[in-house]
Amino acid sequence: MTVTPARVLAVIGAAVTVGVVAQLLYAGHPTAATVWDDTGQLVAGLAAMVSCFWNGWRSRGPQRTWRLVLGIGFAGWSIGMAMWAWYQIIENIGLPSPSAADAGFLTLPVFALAALLVLAANRPWRPPHAVLILDALVVVGSLFILTWATSLGGVVQAGAPTPAAFAVAIAYPASDLVLVTIMVLLVVFGRSNPRQLPALLTLVLGLVALSVSDSFFAYLVSLGAEEMPPIFDIGFIAGPALVALAATDRGKRRPEDGNRGRDKAYELAYLLLPYVPLAATGVLISIQLATGETIDTTEKVVGLLVLCMVVARQLITLLENRMLLERVRYGQARLEHQAFHDPLTGLANRALFHDRLAEAVEAYRLEHRPIGLLFIDLDDFKLVNDSYGHETGDMVLCGVADRLRTCMSGVDVVARLGGDEFAVLLCGGTEPEAAGELIREVLLPPFRFGDRQVSVSASIGAAVTAEQEPDLTADALLRRVDAAMYDGKQNGKGVMMIYRSDLAAWAHPDLPTLLAAAVRGEPHAGAIEVYYQPIVRLSDGAIVAIESLARWTSPQLGRVPPLVFVAAAERAGLVAALDDLVLDIACRETATLADLQVHVNISAGRLGCPLLEATVRDTLTRHGLDGSRLVLEITETSRIPDLEAAADSTRRLRDVGVGLAIDDFGTGYNTLAHLHTLPVDTVKLDYSLITPTANSERAEAIGRSVVSISRALGISVIAEGVQTQAQVVKLQRWGCHLGQGYLYGRPAPLTELRLTLAESPQKSLR
Repeated sequence: MTVTPARVLAVIGAAVTVGVVAQLLYAGHPTAATVWDDTGQLVAGLAAMVSCFWNGWRSRGPQRTWRLVLGIGFAGWSIGMAMWAWYQIIENIGLPSPSAADAGFLTLPVFALAALLVLAANRPWRPPHAVLILDALVVVGSLFILTWATSLGGVVQAGAPTPAAFAVAIAYPASDLVLVTIMVLLVVFGRSNPRQLPALLTLVLGLVALSVSDSFFAYLVSLGAEEMPPIFDIGFIAGPALVALAATDRGKRRPEDGNRGRDKAYELAYLLLPYVPLAATGVLISIQLATGETIDTTEKVVGLLVLCMVVARQLITLLENRMLLERVRYGQARLEHQAFHDPLTGLANRALFHDRLAEAVEAYRLEHRPIGLLFIDLDDFKLVNDSYGHETGDMVLCGVADRLRTCMSGVDVVARLGGDEFAVLLCGGTEPEAAGELIREVLLPPFRFGDRQVSVSASIGAAVTAEQEPDLTADALLRRVDAAMYDGKQNGKGVMMIYRSDLAAWAHPDLPTLLAAAVRGEPHAGAIEVYYQPIVRLSDGAIVAIESLARWTSPQLGRVPPLVFVAAAERAGLVAALDDLVLDIACRETATLADLQVHVNISAGRLGCPLLEATVRDTLTRHGLDGSRLVLEITETSRIPDLEAAADSTRRLRDVGVGLAIDDFGTGYNTLAHLHTLPVDTVKLDYSLITPTANSERAEAIGRSVVSISRALGISVIAEGVQTQAQVVKLQRWGCHLGQGYLYGRPAPLTELRLTLAESPQKSLR
C-alpha cells in the first residue's frame, strides 16, 4: 500500500468521526461515550502495533528496524490503553492518573524516540549552515513555548500531591516536546528521499496528533480535572491510525503520470512543516494578548529569544539572496558570453558575427558606410587532426585565433564560424586586401607544441561593398566571401581572392536547391548535360578515348561553371547523385562507339563504397557496355577516406574490366600513396605541370619525374591542358604519349564529337 493524501484525509476523518460521536454521547450517555471512545483508541493502537510489526518483518535494514521498534512502543501503549479503559469503564474512575496505565502509555515515547533516531541515523544530512541552525533553534523555541503555555507550565506551577503524580504529569508534555522537536528537526536537516517523503510526513503527523492530545491530558491533570471530554481524545485515535498507515508505505516507485500534483503537495507540506510551530506560537500569543491572559516570564524570555533568532535568520537570508542575485547576474553574463562566443577559441561565434554583420549592412544601406569582409578557411586542416590528433588540432585552432586577434584592430570583429572556418568584419578602415595579406603573413610561421611543429596555410575570400545595393543582406555577403575563398582553393590554395561578378552563380542562395532539382531531372532547373573531350595519341593525333564532363545551364543562373556546381554538389551532399547521373548518360550515349574508352569522373570520397560498385555494374549491364571500355577518373579535389577499402573495391571493379585513373595528378591528396596502394591504370598529369610559369624548371622536373615513375610502374600517362605544339614536343621528350586539351578539341556534345571522330585517322563510328 502507498500513502496518498486521500488516505491520510480518510484516516483523519474517521478519527474525527469517532471523537465527535463520543462527544455527542458524552452529555446524555457518559458510559456509552466512554466505551465508544476507549474502544476507538484501543483499536487504533492495536492497528498501529500490527501494521508496524507486519510491515517491519517484510522490510529490510533501517526500514525494518524503525517499524519493529515503534511496534513495541505501540504494544506498550495498547496495554496502557486497555488498563485505562478498565479503570474508566469497570472501576468508574474518570481520569485515572497516576495509575499503572501510565507505565504503558509512557512506553511509546521511549521507543518512538529510538525509532526516530534510527531514521535520523540513516538519512544523509545537509552540511551545517547558519540558516538551518537558526531554523532548528526557532523550531525548538516555538515548540517549548507551545508546550509551556498549554501544559508544561501549568503542570510545573500547579505541582502535584505526590512526587509520583508530578513525575507522571510532567512526563507527558516533556516527552512529547522531545519527540516533536526531533521530528521537525529531522525534516529541517534531512534530505528527503521522494519515495519515502509521504511515509515520513504521515508518521510525523501521527506522532504530533498523539502529542496534542497528551498536552490536553497533562493540562487537565494540572487543573485537577476529574474527566477528559472525548473531543480531546481525537489525537489518541488519529495518531496511531496515521502511524499504521505510514508503516504500510515502503517507498516503492510511483507512476509518474497522475502523481505530479500529489508529489507537489507533499513537497509543500515538507517545506512548511518547520514553520508550523512558529505560526502556532504567534497565534497562541495573539490569543493570550486578546484575552488579557498573563504571559509568564519564561514564555516572555523564550519568545524574545525566538524573535531575535527570526530577525537574525531574515538578515542572513537577505545577505544570501543578495549574493545569490550577484551569482545569477554573473551566471547570466557568462551564459550570454557562451551563447555568442566560441567555447574553444573565445572568438565571436556565428550567431554574434551574423548580428554584427547585419548591423554593418544596415549602416551601409542607411549611411553608405562601406563593408570589408574576409572569410578564412584553413587548407587541409583535416590532415592535421588525422596526423597529430584532435587535441593538437584544437591547439592549432586556438593559435590561429590568437594570431588573428593580434593582427586585427580592436574594433574589427573576428569570429570562428565553425570547424576550421574563420571570418573578419573590418570596422577599422583597413582595406580587405591588405588585411588578407597580413593574415597570410601571420599564419606563415609554424605552431610549436613542445618538440612538435605544425604549419598551416589559409585560403581567404574577401568582399567589398562598392556600388549601392539596396537589397544586400548579411547572408549574401557571407556567400560572396565563401565563393571567393573556394575560388582561391581551386587556384592552388593558400591564396586570397576578391569576390568577382563571375562568381555570382556560386554565391547565389538558391544554387544548392536548383542543382538538386537539376540532378533529379526537374525541367524548371535545367538539364545536366554531358560533354566529351577527346584523348589522343600525341604522335599522330589519333583519338584513343574520350572524357565525359558534366555541364549545366540553369534558366535562373545561366551557364554555371563546372567548378562551381561540382563544388556545390560536394558541399551539399549531391556529388554521388551527380556522379551516377553523368555515368548513366555517358554509358548510354557512348555505347554505340566501337572500341572507344570513355572516362567518367568519380569523387574520390566514394571510392571503396559498395554502393558505387553496385551502381557501376548495374549501369554497364543496363546499357550493354563492356567493362573494358569504362575508366573511372578519381578527382583529386577530395580525400579517399580508406585507402585499403578503396584498393579492394578497385580490384573487384577490375575483375569486370573497369580501369582506374587518377585525375589532376600532382595537385591533390596523397598522390604517391595512391600509386603505391591503388591498382592504378592511368595517371592524368595536371596542366599546371606543363604550363609555362615562373617556376617552369621545377614544374618540368616534377612532370618528368611523374612520367618516369608511372612508366616504371606500367601506368599510362595522359597530359591535361595541351594547347600548343611546343607542349607536345616537351611531353614526348619526357616519354608521355597521350594527351588532351584545346589543341585537339574542346568539350562538346556527342553529336559534335562524331565529326571529330570521323576525321580521326585511327578511330571511326561503328
